[in-house]
Amino acid sequence: MTVTQVVFFFMAAFTVGTSLLVVLARNIVHCAIALVFAFFGVAALFVLLDAEFLAAAQVLLYVGGITILLLFAIMLTSRISASGVKIMNEQVGISAVVALAIIGLMVFANLKGFPDLVPSLTMPDNTASIGRLLLTTYVLPFEVVSLLLLAAMVGAIILARRERGKD
Repeated sequence: MTVTQVVFFFMAAFTVGTSLLVVLARNIVHCAIALVFAFFGVAALFVLLDAEFLAAAQVLLYVGGITILLLFAIMLTSRISASGVKIMNEQVGISAVVALAIIGLMVFANLKGFPDLVPSLTMPDNTASIGRLLLTTYVLPFEVVSLLLLAAMVGAIILARRERGKD
């Protein structure tokens, strides 16, 4: 086993562990902090896969942007962290079945593998290729996603202000 494989398995276990904390922790602030570490673990896995651009985007967007936005949303909706609020929902059974099905599919894919549906791409520099694709071929979906995120952020702020006015 090489050093890279050891680091990969360590980071994969770290990411899975922190992801489990995100789902299973009772305090929502602890969940958000565990989410930061899960995002860092995913970024480390991207670095191990020679996808440095994705790792940088993971840290900048998810750790720096999404998580901070999530923490602000938690702080704005103070009722969600109050004592006596039920954290678990009624869909635990359905989500457990879906999670087991996904784990079964991943085990099957790991043991048997899937045939290549498309030929593998050979790109000399993935960062430049991703940037070129985002600004040429996928510019419309990229802008639509950014508008959708902006609308979601504005909607969350409006919902938080309405809740504050009712109290």
